[in-house]
Amino acid sequence: MNAYEKTDEQWMSQLTPLEFSVLRKNGTEPAFSGEYTDTETNGTYSCRACGTALFTSKTKFHSGCGWPSFYEPSERDAVVLLEDRSLGVARTEVRCANCDSHLGHVFHGEGYDTPTDQRFCINSVCLVLAETNDQK
Repeated sequence: MNAYEKTDEQWMSQLTPLEFSVLRKNGTEPAFSGEYTDTETNGTYSCRACGTALFTSKTKFHSGCGWPSFYEPSERDAVVLLEDRSLGVARTEVRCANCDSHLGHVFHGEGYDTPTDQRFCINSVCLVLAETNDQK
């Protein structure tokens, strides 16, 4: 068993109930409730479950959707994209490539003025922000 192949009980001892619900059981935090929804702090956003760097403030933008939005991950291989039909429609789920935690979803072609025309809609509860002095 690698460090991130844990039982539910092990994850529950590490995460709050909301973190466990979202990261390990594919839940969603309520819109506009997360600590990083509107933050403009410079830094790197890492996976709350394992610490892997996922996104940076340089690719974060205000989409108005109620969750932090990024137009690309910090590294393409930091996340895994999977088809999700859990709500009866095709969506693309975003998971941490290191620990397989659910992070949110990515949407394409919504018309945002971003270089990739993608919106990685990520639950704040899945992230930890390490602040830097870099300019956005």
